[in-house]
Amino acid sequence: MGVISEFRKMGKNGSYHQTLIKDLKRINEKLQFLGALNESLTEGIPFTVKDNICVKGFEARAGSKILGGYVPPFNATAVERMLAKGFGFLGKTQMDEFGFGSFGINTQVQARNPFNPDKVAGGSSSGAAVATAVMKYHVAIAESTGGSISNPAAFCGVLGFTPTYGTVSRYGLIDYANSLDKIGIMGRSGDDIREVFDIIKGADRYDSTCVDTKVKGEGKKKLVVINQLMKGIDEEILSSFDSLLSQLGEMGYKVEHVSIDSITKAIPAYYIISMAEASTNLAKYTGYKYGLQRESFTEKYNAFFTGARAAFGTEAKRRIVLGTFVRSESVKDKYYTKALQFRTAITNKLGQILKDAFIISPTMPITAPDFEQAAKLTPLQTYAMDSLTIPPNLSGLPHISFPCDYKRRMPVGAQLITGHFNDYALLDFVSEWEKRFEYRFKYSLGAI
Repeated sequence: MGVISEFRKMGKNGSYHQTLIKDLKRINEKLQFLGALNESLTEGIPFTVKDNICVKGFEARAGSKILGGYVPPFNATAVERMLAKGFGFLGKTQMDEFGFGSFGINTQVQARNPFNPDKVAGGSSSGAAVATAVMKYHVAIAESTGGSISNPAAFCGVLGFTPTYGTVSRYGLIDYANSLDKIGIMGRSGDDIREVFDIIKGADRYDSTCVDTKVKGEGKKKLVVINQLMKGIDEEILSSFDSLLSQLGEMGYKVEHVSIDSITKAIPAYYIISMAEASTNLAKYTGYKYGLQRESFTEKYNAFFTGARAAFGTEAKRRIVLGTFVRSESVKDKYYTKALQFRTAITNKLGQILKDAFIISPTMPITAPDFEQAAKLTPLQTYAMDSLTIPPNLSGLPHISFPCDYKRRMPVGAQLITGHFNDYALLDFVSEWEKRFEYRFKYSLGAI
């Protein structure tokens, strides 16, 4: 039984929520994972929302200075559906600016890992993962573009579920890359994620990309490991992964290793497509309509526009420049069109495997690094950290990261991928895994 069902049976409200908020204020001073708290909350199962998802009356900055002061007058569809089912909005969680990052450090306020505050929480849904790791009766609404749910879930030792693209409405999401963004869920058990997924999925008239296709749960007993994805992984992670495969073998799963040469093109294809879409989406932030307001109205347009966009962080500027370049007329076919072709090829290849198997891998090639270590990585080294999470995100495939081991008191995550609209099979799998493996949490705020 998940914590949601347990909380409902207890029927806690009023003073419970106020005590929880008081405790959160204290721990947030140390871990910095919450950007805003709903201090008036008195009822409902607490849930948090990533800062790039709109909640009426609460600032939505998407981790960026340029959106400072933007307060949405409406709720995102996923938020509206949660509230309608009796969940209580608790607060907004920190993130990398517009989702640009793997470590949660590309933002003004950096969330810290609950297992060790000297280490990063992962990105871009850093705050959502920390919130899930520190509160017992809670679920987080997060978002993934190239691994922004799986990555921090692995680093913080929680479940991170990214559904099939199009199953959950993106209405009310501040976009990074429209064809890649997916609203998902972080929780402490498969049962909790299942209940929230049931609530937020389904067609929405406000989002033309959202569909009402029936979601299945067809289990598989074959697990495929893609050889090319296993290169460059830390030895500790490989040791944990081998142990996981052995345990799954005892549970009746058959492991098969395959080679897919084209999978190595997933990272460049993803970054070309995502940067191209990001540069288009960020063009609207000009300093006079959304968020940050400039009042130098005597300036000429170019000077005004340049001054406003100086508020973007370094990584955002890098992606704007590169994205604008790859979709320019002179090189569009060379880079952007070719990336779309590789995306189709990779999606088709993975789809063939997933007809009768799951694909399994570690979630991240390392455990959570120190802030200093993460800051020293070059952009290319940072992008390479997403080698395991990008393929399913690029293809819009449902996937879940789940804790499978602990090394030097830090969690290790594994990632399971299934075919489009077979999302429930992932939740069935982790529910089965949870009968064998006990997750560890350093904090359990709100526990009774």
